[in-house]
Amino acid sequence: MSPTAAVASGAAEAPAAPATMREALNLALDEALTEDPATLVFGEDVGRLGGVFRVTEGLQRRHGEHRVFDTPLSEAAIAGMAVGLAMNGRRPVPELQFDGFAYPAMDQIVNQIARMNYRSRGAAPMPITLRIPSFGGIQAPEHHGESLEAAFAHVPGLKVAAPSDAPDAYRLLLQSVRSDDPVVFLEPKARYWDRSPAPAGADSGGDPAVGTARVVRSGRHATLVAWGAMVHRCLQAAEAAAEDGVQLEVVDLRWLKPIDAAGLAESVRRTRRAVVVHEAPLTAGLGGEVSALITEGAFARLAAPVQRVAGFDVVYPAGPLEPQYLPTVDRILSAVQRTFG
Repeated sequence: MSPTAAVASGAAEAPAAPATMREALNLALDEALTEDPATLVFGEDVGRLGGVFRVTEGLQRRHGEHRVFDTPLSEAAIAGMAVGLAMNGRRPVPELQFDGFAYPAMDQIVNQIARMNYRSRGAAPMPITLRIPSFGGIQAPEHHGESLEAAFAHVPGLKVAAPSDAPDAYRLLLQSVRSDDPVVFLEPKARYWDRSPAPAGADSGGDPAVGTARVVRSGRHATLVAWGAMVHRCLQAAEAAAEDGVQLEVVDLRWLKPIDAAGLAESVRRTRRAVVVHEAPLTAGLGGEVSALITEGAFARLAAPVQRVAGFDVVYPAGPLEPQYLPTVDRILSAVQRTFG
């Protein structure tokens, strides 16, 4: 499957630019609530307040307190409630307020949301889209800047998505809510308010097929693979490299499970070099899986081992230390240089 392939039929239009990711997600939720009365949005402060990041702002006023509502401060209860609602024909879209708050809900996510369809032999599908503001970039305190994608991607029964810009956030969220499978939807907090236009050629022009990556910048010397806010960081690195005549291709993975192994291989077979970039710690991070898929799919064409640029194997630092933890343009370009020996 090509990383730029998309499903053309029945595609919903993305919000008009300039729109922030926050606005795009709000629009997608509004549309999902409008088109299906079974859709429910709930979580801590998502109703009258509109959520910590105001993603759900105005939804309760437009759709009523019975469809957009606040919950107790209990992530386990929020996830468990979603299971019960899904078993009774609803289409829940719960929000866990911050990524690090997902830990108390892991029992419900892993043992119920991910398994119920299998356990019931298809009698109890879980059309749940679990929205989680994720990753770093806002210099928040502990438990407010985590990268849990590898944990979720490891669980059979879950799909995992992570958009990088407003148009794709709109498309992917609608696609997730309409799916009968549970989706963990990781929203990069650092990109909520950014009004940078989507990269030229990044708009796939319709709803992307599940498990489809996309090329957001074409190049011929090496491929950068990333998701979430790190796609923007890779685009910055590609701009810097272009000043020296190095053309870097940037692939936005966007679906972290299933992964577009064929699309990754297609890009790397062209460029012959690859660097995988993510915010999570290096050890056992999702970059290891992506690197393995690239090696399996493009081994004969690789001119150098796949490189990884990631967070360090330490507890996520708070506040002013965050810039020293997150991958930088310099670290990405150093990894690219290593692929040239």
